Amino acid sequence: MQQQPLRRARSYEQDDAAGTQIGGIAERISAAISVGMISVGERLPSEAELANQFGIAVATLRKALAKLRELGIVETRRGRNGGTFVVQAPFPSADALKASLRGTSLVALRDFFDEHAAISGMAARLAAERISPQQQTRLAEFAFQAREARGARETATADNRFHFEIAVLSHSQRLLTGEQRLQSELTPFLWQSEICRASAQLVFTEHLAIVMAIEQRNAEEAQSRAIAHVMNNRRLVIEGKLALDRASADAEGTP
Repeated sequence: MQQQPLRRARSYEQDDAAGTQIGGIAERISAAISVGMISVGERLPSEAELANQFGIAVATLRKALAKLRELGIVETRRGRNGGTFVVQAPFPSADALKASLRGTSLVALRDFFDEHAAISGMAARLAAERISPQQQTRLAEFAFQAREARGARETATADNRFHFEIAVLSHSQRLLTGEQRLQSELTPFLWQSEICRASAQLVFTEHLAIVMAIEQRNAEEAQSRAIAHVMNNRRLVIEGKLALDRASADAEGTP
């Protein structure tokens, strides 16, 4: 949801010059993932390519990737279609999120949510069309988990899981990849109380309406409910941005 990588506080061990370099490389990759420049589900370039991009030895790059694996941000898969894949977006701090949102224009936010409405709406529509009449989904279970989650990280993870499941039910790999990327960018902002005033109960009510439409195989209603949900999220994020902009303006005007 912004054009530049987040400036994040260092969170890696940096006991010496080599450790500092390794931690810095890991942090740069982590920051690119956290703002969606590298998407969840995407395969990273080869170790040789990454090492060349950073101007470091492959051995140093491997140590940086090992740190990201320890944090659960990437995983390395073996075999013909293997490589290092992004499996989770790092969860930025409140200060990093606020700085990111201040640097994001309203036009960019509008474009982000236009894309999200298109992808989430179609995923819900196809899920309703493609599930069988007897198929039991876990959507209601995931909706309850999101409502009962505590803390920004846990709630964001549970919220993501609900929307990922809808995309899975659409049987569209492209929609699933898009939903993963967009949710990983959105949910840290949405569930950071210093930015947004998202209501877990209201979101739960919206989630259940989407679940009912999908499980009743009402494709048009499912799409409409999913788009309305995205538009409500858009309102919350934009309200949060405007509040941050006003606070910054007030601070600058203080003698």
